[in-house]
Amino acid sequence: MKKEKIQLKGITWGHTRGFVPMVATAQRFEELHPEVEIVWKKRTLQEFADKSVTDLAKEYDLMVIDHPWTGHAAAKGMLAPFDDFLPADFLADQRVNSVGQSYASYNFEGKQWALPTDAATPVAASRPDLLQEMGLALPRTFDDLLALAKKGRVGFSLLPIDVLMSFYGFCCSLGEEPCQQDDKVISDAVGTQVLQLLKTLADELDPAFYEKNPFKVFEEMTQRDQIVYCPFAYGYSNYAREGYARKVLHFHDLVLLNNQPLVSTLGGAGLAVSSQGKHIDVAMDYARFVASPEIQETLYTENGGQPGHLRAWKSDKVNAYTADYFKNTLPAFERAYLRPRYDGHLHFQDHAGDVVVNYLKHGGSEKIVLDELNRMYRESLVGEKAHG
Repeated sequence: MKKEKIQLKGITWGHTRGFVPMVATAQRFEELHPEVEIVWKKRTLQEFADKSVTDLAKEYDLMVIDHPWTGHAAAKGMLAPFDDFLPADFLADQRVNSVGQSYASYNFEGKQWALPTDAATPVAASRPDLLQEMGLALPRTFDDLLALAKKGRVGFSLLPIDVLMSFYGFCCSLGEEPCQQDDKVISDAVGTQVLQLLKTLADELDPAFYEKNPFKVFEEMTQRDQIVYCPFAYGYSNYAREGYARKVLHFHDLVLLNNQPLVSTLGGAGLAVSSQGKHIDVAMDYARFVASPEIQETLYTENGGQPGHLRAWKSDKVNAYTADYFKNTLPAFERAYLRPRYDGHLHFQDHAGDVVVNYLKHGGSEKIVLDELNRMYRESLVGEKAHG
């Protein structure tokens, strides 16, 4: 009698970067382990950020997750910690070869809840062909950026979540990390300055960018010839590859503000294993395969992935077919801000961006905006203490 295959179900997000490398690695893993079948499903980027890991872990063995879910996952015990299943030397290699704080972003209360298979942070993108045609240089400073924006040639995501990430990054750029105190997100002085800087820039953008996430911005830049520069958006190396889009984008470190490069807010995605599955050991073996330096540098990246292992980022071969995406943006990763991951912060993250977007659209008092952010932040900390 034919033995029934072990089936693992996985969920990721529906962009080439999120879906295709998981299917490719699953296919190869199945060829090496004929007794295993891995089926990947996809969801939208918004669902990826929104749906609770607790809910997903009941349904899926493997999950590509956003690191702000780490605290929630640790609190609920719905993910299997990698430390309990994988060799210490493998995890040590993952930690040492982390792109920026990607590995640390999935470590909470001393346990590793996901492997950093995908690394991303906001970086700059340009259309070098159009800049050359127009006789324009890449913006070097915030003032250069503002001047280019006034020509109607700049775009970036003004969705609430992306605006909040930009707000965090600008706070860090002005010398204060947000969410370090129990009663306020940021000092009034820095918060006011950040809001004003963001509004100065947002006022020059086409309002259509209030509806576009980062990869929709890159689609706009590659499918049409109006936007020549995006100052900060979670990078997608796919658009730096010949043949992926109508035109190739080049990616860069961020512009200078007060003579220092802007700081961005770390993103990326990690591969997590449900603690509720029947075949945790098999799921762990597959996760180790995907995160291994060899697969990250080859199969994963060749199939549209944006690896989380430093070896792939420094690889001449990988950089050769991505217009040096990885080498050029690595400095931005190395200083990226790791946002809060405590259980209650997700509620704040889901709603705070709306307050900032409302200000960018309609103006008003920066003090009222900051007071509202502080109120929501304090609420999120009360939720955290209740869970703790």
